[in-house]
Amino acid sequence: MTSRPAYHFNSIIVREPSRSVVDGLRAEDRGSPTYEGVKAEHDAYLTAMREAGVKATVLPPLEGFPDSIFVEDPALVFTEGAIVLRPGAATRVQETEEIAPTLREMFETVIDLPAGYADGGDVLTTRESVMIGLSARTDRAGAEALRACLDKLGRKSHVVATPEGVLHFKTDCSLLDDETILSTNRLARFGVFKTFRQMIIPEGEEPAANALRVNDVVMVGADFPRTIEMLDKAGYNVVPLKTTEIGKIDAGLSCMSLRWFDCGQAG
Repeated sequence: MTSRPAYHFNSIIVREPSRSVVDGLRAEDRGSPTYEGVKAEHDAYLTAMREAGVKATVLPPLEGFPDSIFVEDPALVFTEGAIVLRPGAATRVQETEEIAPTLREMFETVIDLPAGYADGGDVLTTRESVMIGLSARTDRAGAEALRACLDKLGRKSHVVATPEGVLHFKTDCSLLDDETILSTNRLARFGVFKTFRQMIIPEGEEPAANALRVNDVVMVGADFPRTIEMLDKAGYNVVPLKTTEIGKIDAGLSCMSLRWFDCGQAG
């Protein structure tokens, strides 16, 4: 357990979208995004991140990997080090080879997941523990291997269930502060957040659950007015961001960055 809030960051890694992003994976067809639309949403995201107080390392686009804008899935980063994961989608496995050199350059400790499959989208970091959600992209072998990697970094962790049909654990939840989780009703019913205060997403706005707390702000999809109003009334400093285009390829706000607190960086 660290004394620093789990949402306190001063460094991120992002990757520019490729033009091939229009061919990104999707569980259901909601139409294809446009490159220009995704690029505009990514640019606004990066601006919001910098305004929230982080230094951004921006990697170039990878045309051979349509989903590579979503850097959170092939890796995990912490103050203590980084973990190169094994994505559960076959088309994304080699993304790890693309991001690993950057991680080895920026982190003294980099651990490779030795077995199974695990996506960063299934991992929620709280101050007390790292929650690893089992899903279609993260299997039991990968989750247990990830626990061993986290143990090497001095991080406690535990494995939790994800509702059937939910792509990633964080599709349905996010951290609002060290005591509070934003969750869909279907995930809250699983009882995995019993030690937290829970705020439940209004019915019909479930994709808003993938919000992102960064320092003093909570970034939320702009298409979800009732969720924004609920968080605003609860006293959170909400920054609405468009997620319409990335939402067409099963993505949300947390997917587009790797976030950590770099003790060697001032601020």
